[in-house]
Amino acid sequence: LERLSLESLLQISITYRYIYFPLHRYSSLFFQFTYIGTLYNMAEESYEEDCDYLFKAVLIGDSAVGKSNLLSRFSRDEFRLDSKPTIGVDFAYRNVRVGDKTIKAQIWDTAGQERFRAITSSYYRGALGALLIYDITRRQTFQNIKKWLSELRDFSSSETVIVLVGNKSDLRQSREVKEEEGRTLAELEGLYFLETSALENQNVEEAFLSMIGRIHEVLIQKIALDNKSNGEGPVVPAGKEIVDIHEVTATRPLSISFSNCCF
Repeated sequence: LERLSLESLLQISITYRYIYFPLHRYSSLFFQFTYIGTLYNMAEESYEEDCDYLFKAVLIGDSAVGKSNLLSRFSRDEFRLDSKPTIGVDFAYRNVRVGDKTIKAQIWDTAGQERFRAITSSYYRGALGALLIYDITRRQTFQNIKKWLSELRDFSSSETVIVLVGNKSDLRQSREVKEEEGRTLAELEGLYFLETSALENQNVEEAFLSMIGRIHEVLIQKIALDNKSNGEGPVVPAGKEIVDIHEVTATRPLSISFSNCCF
């Protein structure tokens, strides 16, 4: 069989979400595991040799905090006011330039509803980064962040890059969580932090690119340490330089400012 393009895979995923899951909303855990396992394997098979690295990252948080709109804004520069809750799992991708390397960022989005938590271990498998998202207008979503963070750390590597994101910053009059609260939590847990608005496209690029840039740094530092332990000295292979996060650029032009991030 010919290798499926990622675009074709996404169409299959959308069809599966809107036809299969509504018909089997109360199906057994077997169907949930089958779905995520099949989607994960197909995503791996869809990897094209047009990039130097493939980075998987996940979006985590309560339902309706804006995960899907953040993903669509970053991957397609789109925002939907009538966005429907994610059913099961979905993902999108975007190529990003870091220094002289091309990285295919594969971003996974999952439902925040409790009935989909059975897919947890498969969802986190292989994730190098995560956006931990809450809604600044709903305090409960912020209070649940520690639960999501604990789950993420249980199922992912200790080297996973985590960015805490307070979304919907455009709804200033309805704010229930102060920016300082988010920043304090990020500092306490050793996370990156910033607030975003998918509607106004504020800091969306920065959130994803800061995560991708840091993942690349961790990767290159690991390569350097491996070389040193093998007696080759702390020399990074040609073309794999350690880059500052401010050097991260996307495949489409943008202006990057990280003034709202905790580092």
